[in-house]
Amino acid sequence: MAAIVRLFARRFTTAGVPVRQGTLNVIDSMPKYPAVLPSFTAKSRSAKRRRVAEFFDHLRDCSVKDKLSSLTKLQRMKYVVYPQTFALNADRWYQHFTKTAYITGLPQRYSIYETEGSDVIAGSQTTLPQIEDASLAEIRTLVCSSLLQENCQVRKGQVVLQKPLQHTAVPFLKNLTCGMASILTKQNPTLRSSAFDSDPQVNFYWLRGKRIIPMGHRRGRPEPIRFQIDDQPLCQLRIPHQLPEFVPLRSEVPAEVPVMNLLPDRLPLFRRQYENNIYIGSKVDDPCCYGHTQFHIVPDCVHRAQQSKQTSEDQVEVALRANAIASLFAWTGAQAMYQGFWSHEDLDRPFVSQAVITDGKYFSFFCYQLNTLALTDEADVDNPRKNLCWGTKRMQLYDNIIGNDVIGLDDHVLRLLIQFLLNGA
Repeated sequence: MAAIVRLFARRFTTAGVPVRQGTLNVIDSMPKYPAVLPSFTAKSRSAKRRRVAEFFDHLRDCSVKDKLSSLTKLQRMKYVVYPQTFALNADRWYQHFTKTAYITGLPQRYSIYETEGSDVIAGSQTTLPQIEDASLAEIRTLVCSSLLQENCQVRKGQVVLQKPLQHTAVPFLKNLTCGMASILTKQNPTLRSSAFDSDPQVNFYWLRGKRIIPMGHRRGRPEPIRFQIDDQPLCQLRIPHQLPEFVPLRSEVPAEVPVMNLLPDRLPLFRRQYENNIYIGSKVDDPCCYGHTQFHIVPDCVHRAQQSKQTSEDQVEVALRANAIASLFAWTGAQAMYQGFWSHEDLDRPFVSQAVITDGKYFSFFCYQLNTLALTDEADVDNPRKNLCWGTKRMQLYDNIIGNDVIGLDDHVLRLLIQFLLNGA
């Protein structure tokens, strides 16, 4: 057609005026027919790509509730990731599932509490307020009275307890958390408007990697590997605004994410089929939609394993790291999806949360920063971001309880616990 137009343009004129060359270029660039699209109902790969692209375009215009409903609508078998697990070296697997790099020690904000051998990474210069002496003394009294009260109640029973931590550590930690939050509201006004959840439910569903379907009518087809975390911390604090970031979103962190080339069955993990859930412990419309700090209790079965001579010290720390990575990833990931982000619409700001894991005597502190939700194979192409988790080893709060005295109360652990609650002031 363009050749015919050029031929007539050379020999003829329109109303005595020759056709300009620019007009020919416009005629050449104009589309003659609508774009050819694959059939929406065909079984070809191009048709599937069209359906997926239109589904993604539809999601970008949906509300948060409709977006969560659409992303969790398809029910397939998925691997259930348990935060508190007995599996050996589970922390490396959990790092791979969540694209998380683990850093020994705490962020620079808590640099005054760093232990030897920790890796301090330069980042946000936000400093925490200094602990007042009156608040420290009041909290020290609160800790001692809570410990003595639970110890007295246990001695009063004169029976053998099947689950001792449920009768001692659980009420002690709940009383301690509520009491410290009320005392520290003077220094951290954010705690006044915070929400305190007791035994909340936290869920997160995501895709990571691909596998080939081994059997069934869909045999031989690739499908994404699906994961689900169902977590239940002892208690948690939610606030109406985000905690400040530990490091900038695009900062380069030397820590690497382990890559596991085996299927999760080798961990072992097992696949189950039930409703997909994304939940932070409250509904989408709740004003306190950002996480502050979670408190986890070590289960009795793991606690007894810690005392056994057959359990190595390395695996005790591995279990604590795995618990922190899985729990904090699920909590921060659900918070990000409550703000409208998902794997194909990645974060424009980091989400930060903290966790304290304890058995009532030994405390471990962890900080988590979610930098990306693009974990699927399609979204993770050329994605330099990775999630970050900082953590400490177990630290002993006190040595022993003799009569009505708490022996060897460690102010270092107590100050670190206070600084966690003062974050965001």
